[in-house]
Amino acid sequence: MSDVNDPCLGCAIVRGEVHPPGGVLARVPGLVLHGVASGSPVPGWVVLTSDQHVRGWYDLAEEVSRELGPFAARVMRAQREALGAEHVYAFAIGDVLRHFHLHLVPRFADTPPHLRGRGAFDAAPGEHLSTETLEASARRLAAALAR
Repeated sequence: MSDVNDPCLGCAIVRGEVHPPGGVLARVPGLVLHGVASGSPVPGWVVLTSDQHVRGWYDLAEEVSRELGPFAARVMRAQREALGAEHVYAFAIGDVLRHFHLHLVPRFADTPPHLRGRGAFDAAPGEHLSTETLEASARRLAAALAR
């Protein structure tokens, strides 16, 4: 298993060297929004990542903390409006990557019960959507956020 912190995956995404589906969709001071870097069983799964090495929400600079809540809410509203999600889960687990990151995982009417909530993280590889599908949902979300 490779170490996502050597070289740092978070830094590579922030700098645009690694392009998860959709790439970087939006930026606010101290944070970037990007598609999830691993496979996804649901369209529109995105991650808000700190642009600095910080372990958790509690380590964010005060000015970045002030951006986080309003920006996350704006993204979640866009996931509902532009993608048709009925709900959006927010997960800040922080066990591996040395960048604070908040997963924003939409739930749709047709999301199977085993993929709802935390279950989305446990999807089998065969349940992951195609890169094209993930890219298309990321583009719709980015367009909604740009309005």
